[in-house]
Amino acid sequence: MALTLPEFNRMVVDHGPSLYRLAYRLIGDRHEAEDMVQEAFRSAWKSRQLFRPEGGPRAWLASILRRRVADHWRHPRPPVVYSGERGLEIELNGPDPTRDQYTDEMQQALDRLPDDLRETLLLVVVGELTHQEAADTLGVPLGTVLSRVSRARARLRELLVSPNKASSRTRRGTREGGEGS
Repeated sequence: MALTLPEFNRMVVDHGPSLYRLAYRLIGDRHEAEDMVQEAFRSAWKSRQLFRPEGGPRAWLASILRRRVADHWRHPRPPVVYSGERGLEIELNGPDPTRDQYTDEMQQALDRLPDDLRETLLLVVVGELTHQEAADTLGVPLGTVLSRVSRARARLRELLVSPNKASSRTRRGTREGGEGS
């Protein structure tokens, strides 16, 4: 049974802020994160007939967002100039993703994690998925998620406690192309 518009709107309100925080941590740019969340919600609405309530709405939306972010990295778009005339189509009220423990130093440390560790940690901590929902989203066993989250936290502690020692290491699994490609 497909989602109704009121059910979908409730999902947007309930899960929009956490999806935005997740997108921001995965991408590192506010405007790009907003675009990714909008794309994820647009995709969710188009595929609303595939929604299964037993899987959990946040996990379903996070998996869609994850695919949109992956598409973003595979097919970079040219920079967009925002004129300020057009606001967000979806209101994303919620805490600023850069406040509290998410400092520039934390974002830099997150960026240095291997992709699989970073993505798993962000799904659980920022995306607020259960470990099982993250496992289902990533298509890996629950034990793999538990291990990745533990290793990611340990690596973050290492990077944040002794940044000079860790700065000589390079991040495994970096995205190819980088900016400007």
